[in-house]
Amino acid sequence: MAAKDKSKDKTYDVIVIGGGHNGLVNGAYLAKAGLKVLIVERRDLVGGAAITEELRPGFFFTSFSYALSLIRPDIVQDLELVKHGFMPILMPTSFAPMENGDYLLLGQDRDENIKEVMRHSPHDADAMDRYDYDMERVCQLVKPLFDKVPPNIFGTSEEDVAATADLVSHLKGADQKVVHDLVRLLTGSAADFLDDYFESDILKGYIASTGIIGTKVGPMSQGSGLVLLYHTLGEHDGHFGAWSFHKGGNGGFTQLLARAAESFGAEILLNAHVDCVITRDGKAVGVALEDGTELKASTVVSALDPRRTFTQLVEPRELPADLVENINRFRFQGTSAKVNFALDGAPRYPAMGDRTDQYGGFINIGPSMRYLEKAFDDAKYGWYSQRPYIDCAIQSFVDPDMAPPGKHVMSCFVQYAPYHLEGSDWDTERENFADTVQATFESFFPGFGDLVLQREVQTPLDIERTVGLTEGNIFAGEFLAPQMYFFRPAPGYAQYRTPIEGYYQCGSGTHPGGCVVGAPGKLASQQILKDLKK
Repeated sequence: MAAKDKSKDKTYDVIVIGGGHNGLVNGAYLAKAGLKVLIVERRDLVGGAAITEELRPGFFFTSFSYALSLIRPDIVQDLELVKHGFMPILMPTSFAPMENGDYLLLGQDRDENIKEVMRHSPHDADAMDRYDYDMERVCQLVKPLFDKVPPNIFGTSEEDVAATADLVSHLKGADQKVVHDLVRLLTGSAADFLDDYFESDILKGYIASTGIIGTKVGPMSQGSGLVLLYHTLGEHDGHFGAWSFHKGGNGGFTQLLARAAESFGAEILLNAHVDCVITRDGKAVGVALEDGTELKASTVVSALDPRRTFTQLVEPRELPADLVENINRFRFQGTSAKVNFALDGAPRYPAMGDRTDQYGGFINIGPSMRYLEKAFDDAKYGWYSQRPYIDCAIQSFVDPDMAPPGKHVMSCFVQYAPYHLEGSDWDTERENFADTVQATFESFFPGFGDLVLQREVQTPLDIERTVGLTEGNIFAGEFLAPQMYFFRPAPGYAQYRTPIEGYYQCGSGTHPGGCVVGAPGKLASQQILKDLKK
């Protein structure tokens, strides 16, 4: 993929700012509809936070985003991604070490999972099917909303009123318990919800960890229920809660997205930093690059986060005061980091002996609700967790091409690592933080440090600097109820349009949100095409 010659024609139907996965999806759909599309990316590769880099010969690191689950199935079909190399590999196991040397190992066989849970609690083994059934019903209720443009409940047009009525009808037609469970998850904590089903520390810690990923909440905090539900909506081959690893990492996925976009006629311009959106008489007419180049288009789409979309790419004075006020108080609060390792061999867990089949999926370092909550306590007061929650994947067990034979790469997602440190900064603390993560992993896997050949540290500040996500928030904005659905990114502005005619938004700061989901890119393209037809 070569950078486009800037001396050529600089007029397009659509310019998409940002070559992350949502920008690529958006550009691909618009190009498929016959529009002349340019996707502008400030870095020398597309992918945004979903990239794969060879940081050591033969070792390929997923520096930021590291797994696939929430990508919408219709995007795979609509954009013919299989033809371009779409190859998700199921991550079939979840391995959760315990501080007493025991473990929880779950896989794809329901009966084996029940037996494994029974080792820890016969009560919880009996409750597993009930929990899975109840969560499945909530997911089935929410899924149609996940894949639709949110209604503008504040609008008075015929279209807005009809969309709001459809939402009310959808919820009114649901079972009473399902709606109540939905409200409990949206407004309550993962801990309160899980306490209704389970008693064992390890099972509750394992499930509750899904409710804290990427968000400044603990498992006992309001809001963790919403995050738990969001991640449970992910699927692989139609199974809710299942995760996969794309061949070549998430960078492999975004590279094929770029190929798909180009196959429909979209152009991709690399090493091109957009300075601002050019407007005239309240309309977007193009973009200006940092080097002074101007590119013209009657439609401009920002795949960046809400702060950059509304306060940096355009002048806030061009926007309504209520929108500016809401964007200024939109919470980012990045609190996640990555520490990735090149390893000389596979880690050894004493209770498993020489077994390695437990490494086919995720390793979950969060052995109890109490462990997770104590990790959050550090972040509440402005410091990184001294015993952090770590979500790991030794990705070379899933895709052997990620590392040389006998060697491995391991991705470690870490909570909590607040963007703002009390009394210090991330440039000072980067290696100390990585030492803390490595020591925590070593406490469960003795001898781990002897295997480390190289490590890559990505703090929230690094994420902001490299990828452009404000405060390093991996979701382009916190997953809090006041910032979701028809409030994302602001009340009255959740339908991908902006007050500037011809200027749209399609980043993860719009509905339905972050992770490698693609829905913001697709849904925004539908709105753009609808407006162009008008």
